[in-house]
Amino acid sequence: MKDNRKVVIVGTGFVGMSYAYALLNQNACDELVLIDIDKKRAEGEAMDLNHGLAFSGSHMRIYAGDYSDCSDADIVAIAAGVAQKPGESRIDLLQRNTAVFNTIVGPVVKSGFNGIFLIATNPVDIMAHVTKTLSSFDRSKVIGTGTTLDSARLRYLLGEYFKVDPRNVHAFVMGEHGDSEFIPWSQAYIATKPVMQICAESKGRYCSDNMKAITQEVKNAAQRIIEAKKATYYGIGMAMVRITKAIFGDESSVLTVSTMLDGEYGRHGVYAGVPCIVGRKGVEGIIELSLTDEEMEQFNKSCDILEEAYSGIKF
Repeated sequence: MKDNRKVVIVGTGFVGMSYAYALLNQNACDELVLIDIDKKRAEGEAMDLNHGLAFSGSHMRIYAGDYSDCSDADIVAIAAGVAQKPGESRIDLLQRNTAVFNTIVGPVVKSGFNGIFLIATNPVDIMAHVTKTLSSFDRSKVIGTGTTLDSARLRYLLGEYFKVDPRNVHAFVMGEHGDSEFIPWSQAYIATKPVMQICAESKGRYCSDNMKAITQEVKNAAQRIIEAKKATYYGIGMAMVRITKAIFGDESSVLTVSTMLDGEYGRHGVYAGVPCIVGRKGVEGIIELSLTDEEMEQFNKSCDILEEAYSGIKF
């Protein structure tokens, strides 16, 4: 990658602009381009962000642009999409979002873009798969945000429960970013000690049954936020910055992004959230955890749901 870290965001709604605002505050890129079907809105958002540059300590260049600006971008993040209509089926929503992505991915690729796609539009696993199909890019260069935010929620809740820094909690949410996601508790650790062992040895201070409650809290977190404030965007915006920094910093960080499986966990050709090594080239490897039989069953069920949904899309 060149020295100038360039990000293009397609879609200046709540998610796209939360990502942009977090990029600015964390000084995570050097050039930021905003693209939206509503060009005037993109211009207004760019102006608003630029007016905060003096307070940020950043020398970021921020402007509203078009698809030609993607030609030398390192990352094109897609946060655009349509909302589900009352009574609309998931497949109908997917079909409409696929039509939207067709108007985005084609022009991005046509510009000469050869960087990494970062997808945030829901249902994110399937929309990342759609992006790979439309772009014909290598799987390593089309990344969905996957269960990155879900895993962060899990670590936060476990940190609260065990009274430890979430950064010392090593646990993941896997599978679909949605109803069929699951937590492989056999692979959840505080430092290097299994969470379930800590519960068993705590003489009642900690209870494994509470892990079931935490599972539900992680699964229902987005819905609770939506009920309270109509949408979720800050958390996913910051998750996108975390992925972005892993790419620009060539960190080889382990993040539960959504990627296409090619034999890992016994699955082929499906996008799902799994622990991945993320660096300058995108997804540079997939870590296969030693899941129990029950956990593998949950993972396969999640992948089956994602495969069925994707297979219903007409290109």
